[in-house]
Amino acid sequence: MSLVEQRQTIEGASSYLAQRVQLHFQTSFEPRVLIICGSGLGGISNRIAPDNPPPLSIGYGEIPGFKDSTVPGHQGALIFGSMNGVPVVLMNGRLHSYEGHSLFEVTLPIRVLHHMGHVRQLIVTNAAGGLNPNFNTCDLMCLSDHINLPGFAGLHPLKGPNMEDVGPRFLPLSDAYDLGLRKLLFKKKQELNIARPIHEGTYMFVSGPTFETRAESRLIQKLGGDAVGMSTVPEIIVARHCGWKVLALSLITNNCVTDPPPSALATEAPPMDKGIASHAEVLENGRKASLDVERLVAAVVADL
Repeated sequence: MSLVEQRQTIEGASSYLAQRVQLHFQTSFEPRVLIICGSGLGGISNRIAPDNPPPLSIGYGEIPGFKDSTVPGHQGALIFGSMNGVPVVLMNGRLHSYEGHSLFEVTLPIRVLHHMGHVRQLIVTNAAGGLNPNFNTCDLMCLSDHINLPGFAGLHPLKGPNMEDVGPRFLPLSDAYDLGLRKLLFKKKQELNIARPIHEGTYMFVSGPTFETRAESRLIQKLGGDAVGMSTVPEIIVARHCGWKVLALSLITNNCVTDPPPSALATEAPPMDKGIASHAEVLENGRKASLDVERLVAAVVADL
């Protein structure tokens, strides 16, 4: 898609959303924060006030240029409303490149909301596999850095002509995860007396949709990844390109298996194999930890 076509897509979706928002709220509604819900974490939408004003939900398939989400646990809707008195827009479910979408399509909601002119902060959540031996399932990890493995091979959301009026050609990412927002997250954990551990760490982005092999998990661990997942980094890169501040939170839904597989040459019976990852496990552990994530996100939003 050419730069002209990209701009036309962004403008078309922006115009459609602006009309829907104006028609629904009958007044100026200017969301300041975008919240992206990861697998099993759609319950964050429960923190949007049911009235004063009532929220507006728009399915991705209704929005020109948007693609439908096909992953279980991802509703696939933009929800405009108020959270703790702050106007927000929430992506209940995200898009992934493994669904067959381009990275422009994956990150289009951020481009569109930036073009609409109000959102300047992003809170993004995801489900991730744990690689750090100190992490347990249902722990949380606040992202302090990432490794964009597909980006090394050229699958990068900023590849192609640059939108010079939006952000620089060569975007620095050494400050991708805002220190002030990270400090605020840990402050809210204390204020809310949340016992669930929250770590800081490095997120490794892979394309998916397969879960990692044992050898791949060992490699990612050696490269410095504390957790691994199939999303988030393209969204963060585009948000930073737009000049937004970013806070990102991973729910560790499974522990990646790094032990070598049982040997076919062994004479004794192999130990019981553990750790066959599944999307059902991701959703189940997301459900277990979702209340703490919802409380944290709502508390952070209240201070923005």
